[in-house]
Amino acid sequence: MSTDLPGGYEISTEPSRLDAELIHQWLSKDAYWALGRSREKQDSAIAASLNFGVYETASGAQVGYARVVTDRATFAWLCDVYIAPEARGRGLGTALAAAVRDQLAPHGLRRILLATADAHGVYAKAGFEPLAKPGKWMALGEQ
Repeated sequence: MSTDLPGGYEISTEPSRLDAELIHQWLSKDAYWALGRSREKQDSAIAASLNFGVYETASGAQVGYARVVTDRATFAWLCDVYIAPEARGRGLGTALAAAVRDQLAPHGLRRILLATADAHGVYAKAGFEPLAKPGKWMALGEQ
């Protein structure tokens, strides 16, 4: 499992470092799962979540984001994972997923879930696998 972060980048959970406007632009305009999401809804989601930012070390510019909805006891949902187009292809997505995994490990969560339409390989490198028994799972709402 990869936990390596490419040189020149850092990951932080410090809320004050997040660029909420940039995150909103990324997700509402470029992320298939959040197209059209309002800034108000995004800000509310950020406020109620554990957030991870990826930053260029030299400039401090944010180039990635992920959010985790969790009770920090039994369950977590990794969502809104986004790497800026100009920073893709450097392993940042896998490093971000691994950082989330590692940050949550001390809590002894029973499961961390995520959903993806097109990045299975990115998450597999951080240890995520398809559900062993997807027939057990149900959802309420948009699928």
